[in-house]
Amino acid sequence: MKITDSVLRSFRIARTYRENKDKVNCFVYSPDGKEAISTSNDDRIVVYNMTIGKSVQTVPSKKYGADLIRYAHGDSEKVIYSSNKMDDTIRLLSLPDMTYIRYFSGHTAKVTALSMSPVEERFISSSLDKTIRIWDLRIENVQGQTEPLDRPICSFDPDGLIFAAGVDSQSIKLYDIRAFAKGPFKSFEVRLNRICDWTGLNFSDDGKQILISTNGGMICILNSFTGDMMHKFSGYNNNKGLKLEACFTPDSQFVMIGSEDGRVHVWSIENEMKVAVLDGKHPGPISAMQFNPKYMTFATACKNMTFWLPGVDDM
Repeated sequence: MKITDSVLRSFRIARTYRENKDKVNCFVYSPDGKEAISTSNDDRIVVYNMTIGKSVQTVPSKKYGADLIRYAHGDSEKVIYSSNKMDDTIRLLSLPDMTYIRYFSGHTAKVTALSMSPVEERFISSSLDKTIRIWDLRIENVQGQTEPLDRPICSFDPDGLIFAAGVDSQSIKLYDIRAFAKGPFKSFEVRLNRICDWTGLNFSDDGKQILISTNGGMICILNSFTGDMMHKFSGYNNNKGLKLEACFTPDSQFVMIGSEDGRVHVWSIENEMKVAVLDGKHPGPISAMQFNPKYMTFATACKNMTFWLPGVDDM
């Protein structure tokens, strides 16, 4: 099924899970789209099996809390996640036996982003300690880090060769992962004409665009090669300056964000038109949302997890 305006408008809630008692902090699908995992402020990690449509495991993390989470490269039974309680160590967790395999220590302040390489066992992390660090899943010691960067966020590109750093909510720096010690090979300023903090940074699946999420009721899309501003989208509720997650659809043709009032707003990148506003019936702001990379479904979360499917009768 091709993603179109009418397909996006037809999406309806398929199932809602109330596994959590507090806000969901992060939600991601596995690369094959068959599994999904979330973290929340009630110190729990919940695993979902997308083929049977059920939550299949809950992993407590009461000592460390649970904030950002990502699947390990090539292995949906292992995840890395950051803490929001005890310290700023990143942990590699084996889901089947709920044991820690490795600890990645070094950050001295809150981790602001985690990004797994799509091609190898390497990941990057950014922190309020002004560093972006490069790690190997097989080795505890940090493999390298960037020069000091104010309030950094980071993300790998789809080929795993380049990573982008958002710096101080003002600029983007691009690094070659094979020569990151030399510094960025390209930098560009980003002017939003609005006072706000950047809360997320993601490449589109075709690698041609960079999506910047903010806490100021605006998201924007840049040309990833030139840094030129391509689009700015607003008109959704975020009056409290919350961290609301935005995402591309897998075809890189649409962008979506959850709002403070529990609705999902969808824009066409091609014509800059808002094509849908979907009511998620969330009791609170949508803190996390992701489109499945392989299947025609997406998920939104406040403290409840809601999964969506297109309504065939409406297309």
